[in-house]
Amino acid sequence: MSHKPFYILILICCFLACKENNNLTRIEGQRISISDSIQPNEEIETYVKPFRERIEKDLDSVLAYAVDYYSKTDGHLNTAIGNLMADAVYLEANPIFKKRVSKDIDIVLLNHGGIRASIPQGNVTTRTAFEVMPFENSVYVVALRGTQVQELVNYLTKAKRAHPIFGLKLVLNEDFTIEYALINGETIDNERLYYVATSDYLFNGGDNMIFFKANDTVYDLNYKIRNVLIDYFKKTDTISPVIDDRFIQL
Repeated sequence: MSHKPFYILILICCFLACKENNNLTRIEGQRISISDSIQPNEEIETYVKPFRERIEKDLDSVLAYAVDYYSKTDGHLNTAIGNLMADAVYLEANPIFKKRVSKDIDIVLLNHGGIRASIPQGNVTTRTAFEVMPFENSVYVVALRGTQVQELVNYLTKAKRAHPIFGLKLVLNEDFTIEYALINGETIDNERLYYVATSDYLFNGGDNMIFFKANDTVYDLNYKIRNVLIDYFKKTDTISPVIDDRFIQL
């Protein structure tokens, strides 16, 4: 708690001069200063303690082992931790999507800024997943025409950031023009429908990814990206992601 006092406005609703329809006619408030000088309520602390301890135990449960330290600053246009996240979304979300609509996810696109912590070398815990992805973002799968995927590629080219991707291979020239872009090893077909897994945040225009909103065909998998990571860690045992050639500059 901050040492500077702050205030909580406690509203005391006084039903004065109430009419027959019970409408509230006046609200009075009182400011009560809250600071470190206020001692915790021992009865509440005693009640909350076992729940807090259980949560801490669950957060510190070991799920996997990381062979190295992984940071979102460890690469230019793709990073090991970003590749891990994109791969995890495909591996964990694709079976759910395929069961629902009998289609496969073609591309995964997340955002570099959404990676909020590094993965340290050593034990990977549930807490690690919460630190890397503290937000409540869920996996959405959006149907995009090839022309819209070209807009996605153009966005990545201009952004020049290591946004995590899967399924797409993007190679840029020295001047950041596109040398080639492939989806699962094939050139992009402008008339084909591609299924792109992303987050609800990006679907709604986060990081200026406005190309998603041009299509209303979207599937909410009701699967938080944080839970994707937890499930992936449980299955993987030892994680050792690498920086590869999925998004590079010649």
